[in-house]
Amino acid sequence: MFQPKYAITDRLLSNIKRINSLVNELNNRRFPHVVLVELEKTARAVSTYASTSIEGNPLPLTEVKKILKSKPAHIRDSEKEVLNYNKALQNLNEKLEKAQVKLSLDLILKIQKQVSVGLLPKFESGKLREKPVFVNDPRSRRVIYLPPDARDVKKLIENLIAFVNSNRNKIDPLILAGIFHKQMVIIHPFMDGNGRSTRLATKVLLAEMGLNTFNLFSFENYYNQNVTKYFQTVGEFGNYYELVDKTDFTSWLEYFTEGIIDEFLRVQKLLPEVEISPETQLKPYHIKILEFVREKGFVTNRDYAKLVDRAKATRALDFKKLIELALIERKANGKATYYVLKEK
Repeated sequence: MFQPKYAITDRLLSNIKRINSLVNELNNRRFPHVVLVELEKTARAVSTYASTSIEGNPLPLTEVKKILKSKPAHIRDSEKEVLNYNKALQNLNEKLEKAQVKLSLDLILKIQKQVSVGLLPKFESGKLREKPVFVNDPRSRRVIYLPPDARDVKKLIENLIAFVNSNRNKIDPLILAGIFHKQMVIIHPFMDGNGRSTRLATKVLLAEMGLNTFNLFSFENYYNQNVTKYFQTVGEFGNYYELVDKTDFTSWLEYFTEGIIDEFLRVQKLLPEVEISPETQLKPYHIKILEFVREKGFVTNRDYAKLVDRAKATRALDFKKLIELALIERKANGKATYYVLKEK
C-alpha cells in the first residue's frame, strides 16, 4: 500500500492557512457574470499555454490565444497540443459543474487520451505504457530518472488513487492533491503526456475537494515561470526501485502550495482592473437599481423612473445591462414586469 513520507512543517502549514484565507476572500467578492466568464477564458488560455510550454511547446501566449480563438483546421503538432489541452480543460470543467467527475483510473486514462489524441499512436493514447521509459535532462539529454517497470504501473496508480480516496476526510485537500501530483510524475504511467495529464488530474482533484482551479487561476503558470525548479522539485533522480523508500514529499508540498498562493495573488491584482473596465463598470444609476432591489426585494420601471431622470428607452437599456451582467433577472411581462436580484 502506498504510504508517502512527508512532514507538516511550519512553512507548509502557513501556506495552507494563507490559501484558505485567499479562497475565502475571493468567495466573499461578487463580480458580474461577464467578468467571471472572461476570467475563466483567460485562466484556460494561461493554463493551456503554461502546461504545454513546460513540456517544450514553443508557442507564445499570444499565439496560443489566437489558436484557441480561431481553431484552425490544418495544424502542426504544437498547435494540436494546445487545442487538445484546452478542450480537455473545458470538458472537465463542464463535468465538474454537473458533479460528474471523481478521481479514478478511468478518468486519468481519458484525460491522457484527450491531451494525446492525434499526437500518439492509437495503442498508446488513453492506455498505460507497456514499454520502459526514461526521463532525460532537457538540456544535457542525459538520463536522470528510471521510472518503474511497465508491469508495475497499473498497481502503483491504483494504490495512489486508493490512498487519495481513503484519506479525503483525514488529510488536508492541498496535501492530498500535492502528493497525487508528485507520485504521478514518479510513476510516469504513459509513453507521453505524463505532465499534462497529471496537471489536469490534479486540477480535478482540487476542484472535487472544493478548490475549483478552473474558474479563476492557473497553477501551471507558476511552474512555467521556472521550469527547471519545477522539474527538480516534482521529479526524482535515479532508479525508482532504489528511491521508493527514500522519497520525501515535504519540499514538493511546500513548493506546490506556494505556487497556488502565487497564482491567487496574481489573480487578486487583476480583479480590480476587471471590475472597472468600460464593459462592466456600473454607473450611479445602475447602483440605485441594485440598492432599491436589495432594500425592497424587487424593482419596477415605475419605481426606477422615480429614482432617476432618464428617458423610458434609456431606462430599458439600464435594466438590459444589469441582466446581461447577471446581476438582476426579469420576472413577468408587460405592465406586470419587475426585476429581482439574480441568484448565484
